[in-house]
Amino acid sequence: MTQIPTSIDAVETLLSGQGYVASRALATVVFLSLKLGRPLFLEGEAGTGKTEIAKTLAAALGRRLIRLQCYEGLDAASAVAEWNFAAQMIAIRTAEGTSDRDHLKAELFTEDYLIERPLLAAMRPQPGGAPVLLIDELDRTDEPFEAFLLEALSDFQVTIPELGTIKAPEPPIVILTSNRTREVHDALKRRCLYHWVDYPTFDRELQILHSRAPEAQSQLSREIVAFVQKLRREDLFKRPGVAETIDWAKCLLALDVIALSPEVISDTLGAILKYQDDIQKLQGSEAKRLLDEVKRELVPA
Repeated sequence: MTQIPTSIDAVETLLSGQGYVASRALATVVFLSLKLGRPLFLEGEAGTGKTEIAKTLAAALGRRLIRLQCYEGLDAASAVAEWNFAAQMIAIRTAEGTSDRDHLKAELFTEDYLIERPLLAAMRPQPGGAPVLLIDELDRTDEPFEAFLLEALSDFQVTIPELGTIKAPEPPIVILTSNRTREVHDALKRRCLYHWVDYPTFDRELQILHSRAPEAQSQLSREIVAFVQKLRREDLFKRPGVAETIDWAKCLLALDVIALSPEVISDTLGAILKYQDDIQKLQGSEAKRLLDEVKRELVPA
């Protein structure tokens, strides 16, 4: 288990050791979250590395990563724990004819029949120290779940009616993410340290690409990053994130591409754009126009 970093520089070093190139502002808020034991709320466009920061932090610290993937209709039971009704029914059938019903009832509602979900797992002691709890895409849930979550994160405890309250012996490292498809309630944001994760600058995205696809030639990497950054300024339904930049680079390397061309871009657009309407906008002359702009603006490395 790696010790919690004691400075912002140490956080940057810790993350870069796992291939995550963090901005100074992000490294600062991560440091403060770890130092103060406060949940970290990361908001931003999809594909900007919000989820990846939790994975990277867990790997770097040698902690277990527990992920609660949010979705519409998520409720407390699905997030904390559920009873294994099938196993309980089998136990009831097996015990048919016995007279000690109170003993059977008590036995049915023990942890032997409990299906542990992410929030309960995060409150348990873990090998290597408190886990990293990733509550991903919180904006997909609704306000009642937010209210429940606020209570759970305030005291780092959850309540199961049949078993009572279970409190974390050591608070987990909590990271919440949102793609901002809707506003998350202020009360929950106030409980957390907040950071907006934006698309990276050209230089930082180039660093990220060198870290994740080091086999790419320098000039090709520069062209890839410059072209993706141009795309983000276009009127698209879904702008490409950093993950798409990396995926596209790996696709181009698999095709032994050494320089971008309109034909190569047209053939591989599906690696960076995920909607047909967006792909159609970039077919043909539009891709050539953007590429020409990129090559004019790029200073030879």
